[in-house]
Amino acid sequence: MDGLVVGFDLDMTLVDSRPGIRASFAALIAETGVEIDIETAVGRLGPPLEIELAHWVDADRVHELAARYRAHYYQIGVPGTVLLPGARDAVDAVHARGGRSIVVTAKEERNARACLAHVGLAIDDVAGLRFGDGKVDALRERGATIYVGDTVTDVASGRAANALAVGVATGPDSTIALTAAGADVVLDSLADFAAWLDTTSL
Repeated sequence: MDGLVVGFDLDMTLVDSRPGIRASFAALIAETGVEIDIETAVGRLGPPLEIELAHWVDADRVHELAARYRAHYYQIGVPGTVLLPGARDAVDAVHARGGRSIVVTAKEERNARACLAHVGLAIDDVAGLRFGDGKVDALRERGATIYVGDTVTDVASGRAANALAVGVATGPDSTIALTAAGADVVLDSLADFAAWLDTTSL
C-alpha cells in the first residue's frame, strides 16, 4: 500500500504494561510514602502520568514524583511488559505491505522504546509524551494514515489527524464506547488487524 503509515498506541494496544506499572507505583509508594490506589491508577491508563498523579498529590509534587516513577519504571517496569495478542503480526503486516509503523504514546519516549525493545517489536518511529492534541500533531507530522488505540481519546486523536481510527477492545474502553466515539472500525484485539488490513483500501 503506497503511503501506508500506521500509528499504534502503546499501553494496552500493543503491550500489556500493567505488571510493570503496578511494580513501579509500588516502588514509588515505598520510596516516598505517597498514598496511591494502584489498581485505580492502573484501571485508567491512557492519560499522561502527571494527570494520574494529580489525583493523589498536591500539584507542586507532581513533576518530582513523575520523575521518580519514570526512573523506577525504566528499571523494574520495562521487564514487566508483555505483548498483547496479535501485536507482532499487526506490525509485521504493516511492514509486509511496504508501510511504516509508528508508536504515539503518552509514555515517556525512553521508556516506550525500552518496552518495545524488551518485547522485540521493530517500530520505525516513536513519539513519546503525547496525548490529545499532542497525539494529533505527531500523527500529522508523520503522515499517519491509520491510528490504532484502545481508548476513546485515541479514537478522537486519530480522527482529528485525518487518519482512519481503529479501536481495539483490549484496554479500558468497550467496543460500544469505541464505536460511539467514532471509530471507523473496532476490533476485539490486534489478532484481527492483519486480516482487516487486507480488506482496506486507503
